[in-house]
Amino acid sequence: MLELALLFFVIAIIAGALGATGVAGMTMSIAKWLVLLFLVLAVVSMLL
Repeated sequence: MLELALLFFVIAIIAGALGATGVAGMTMSIAKWLVLLFLVLAVVSMLL
């Protein structure tokens, strides 16, 4: 899941550099949610 977040982050950087701000914003928000989901699942995994 963290790999997907990094992939979306790289896509957001490339899209932002090319001027596609809509795509960059969307992929950055997806990456943010994936990182948050990863952190929540990691904490739950450690507690169980």
